[in-house]
Amino acid sequence: MDSQGRLKELEQCRLCPRNCGVDRYNTQGVCGAPAQVYAARAALHFWEEPCISGTRGSGAVFFSGCNLHCVYCQNREISTHIKGKEVTPAQLAQTFLRLQDQGAHNINLVTGTHYLPQIIRALELAKLQIPVVYNTSGYEKAEFIKGLEGLVDIYLPDFKYTSPERARKYSHAVDYPEVAKEALAEMVRQIPEPIFDTEGMMQKGVIVRHLLLPGGREDSLAVVKYLHETYGDKIYMSLMKQYTPLITDPAYPELSRKIKRREYERVVQYALDLGVENAFIQEGGTAKESFIPIFDGTGV
Repeated sequence: MDSQGRLKELEQCRLCPRNCGVDRYNTQGVCGAPAQVYAARAALHFWEEPCISGTRGSGAVFFSGCNLHCVYCQNREISTHIKGKEVTPAQLAQTFLRLQDQGAHNINLVTGTHYLPQIIRALELAKLQIPVVYNTSGYEKAEFIKGLEGLVDIYLPDFKYTSPERARKYSHAVDYPEVAKEALAEMVRQIPEPIFDTEGMMQKGVIVRHLLLPGGREDSLAVVKYLHETYGDKIYMSLMKQYTPLITDPAYPELSRKIKRREYERVVQYALDLGVENAFIQEGGTAKESFIPIFDGTGV
């Protein structure tokens, strides 16, 4: 499909599993985004997995809006509000090239699901010489992930829950587990094994992130079990304990604390007991608001 055909998809938008069907040239769907792309930050980012950030940083482009709206979102400043600057596909391509010129190890597309037609066009225009990372919540339509084949080198999806009830409660998406499974299967089909350069930087592959939530240990164990039994060493897991309790809604009192060390260690040990070898784990203190970037349009 050509770029004009892709942009027509925004007239009855069904880019994501929400299937809003709205005309984003005149209104907004669940993602809150208009047809125009809004980027809130484009800069070298050093807080990803070591094989993504490296020594020079990942060229992270943070997009405004989100189709999932997790109640505990740490980037809610841009996930629930359209902030930053409006950019055309051509301008977005230039942003990618500037980051490449700054020495970025890769271009890291953060939460761009609702802008896929424009992102695809920008990647076609940029003709990048460094890997492209698709950084997503995992709530994606497999059919649109197929459209990224050959353009994306590294998939960096979340796998938040296996429990539909937890998905409904915390992300308002009871279908999240099944949708995420289908999307991940397509990602691994495209990139069935990880490839690294001589410096240990990932050039191709799939890294699946799982953020532990307070009181969610059993579901976290289920996530690890599913990923290991389904994909083995075809993927890397990234087990994260950086949950920062920013939520003030009294409907979620269980989310008002950080992850306890023993909770995290139990999940890590379970992964080791299963035989997981390809995994990233976090050490030291990670639950800090200082890890949240400043979304002021820098670099856009």
